[in-house]
Amino acid sequence: MRTTSAILAFAIGTASALSSVPVLAKEVVTPMVAVGAQYDTTHVYVAPADVDRFVASFVGTFGGQSTKQGIATVTPTPSSTSTQLLQTPVGTVSLFGFRTPIPHPFGGERTGYLVTDMDVAIKAARAAGADVIVQPFPDPIGRDAVVQWPGGVNMQLYWHTTPPNYAAFQTVPENRVYVSPDRADAFVKSFMAFSHGKVVSDEARAPGVEIGRNGDTYRRIRLESTFGKVTVLVTDGHLPYPYGHEMTGYEVASLADTLTKAKGLGVRVLVEPYTSEGRESAVVEFPGGYVAEIHASASH
Repeated sequence: MRTTSAILAFAIGTASALSSVPVLAKEVVTPMVAVGAQYDTTHVYVAPADVDRFVASFVGTFGGQSTKQGIATVTPTPSSTSTQLLQTPVGTVSLFGFRTPIPHPFGGERTGYLVTDMDVAIKAARAAGADVIVQPFPDPIGRDAVVQWPGGVNMQLYWHTTPPNYAAFQTVPENRVYVSPDRADAFVKSFMAFSHGKVVSDEARAPGVEIGRNGDTYRRIRLESTFGKVTVLVTDGHLPYPYGHEMTGYEVASLADTLTKAKGLGVRVLVEPYTSEGRESAVVEFPGGYVAEIHASASH
């Protein structure tokens, strides 16, 4: 009897001890839906009157070409916009010049990522922790949806009926994402699970000059995946203008030469060139109001 009681007591004690051990959450495993960085487009919205000036300045600064302008409905509710794709060796822009008011939440999705299968991608994004804030809908050449990652980062996912075939970039641009310390780790975990990417660096005390705060520090995380590069800037939100407005960083061979060319095309330099951790950077504004970071290796 005492033996039975001892066994029972041991079993109960063991179960109690095991119940106090934290259960580690399983890593989310999602299908690979990325196609390539050359299909990562920054969404730029400008007034119709500024479309041609923006195209001339952007393509003139970085090289490349624009597709022919078309007029289409690219939202699930009635609207009208000009659309064209600006393809350069250092980054691609999906350009919209809305003739009608822009339906919510369009205009807040910073980036478009091509996926291999929209339904699979939506399921994968949800499994990785994203909210689908615009359900999949047809557009003139395929399907689109908008998702939101932890930290409030909106991105478009798109799929084409006829798969596009674009040349690889000479240099891959970076998607510059500003998030709070409260949600930075959640964003990285969620987006990495979806993109099958890797954390290239996580600098807890990056130089504050990179966000306009000389003498200060902030956390900077660099991510890479088949979708391309993402730089996560983790800040308290105390950002001097224009930091936080730039959605994309473009890598060029010579920053000085690029800025000279850009200024001749009506581009304003908002942040003069500075050097930090091997990178020379500046922030500019193109005609129509699009703000971008441009950088080059400081050795050039």
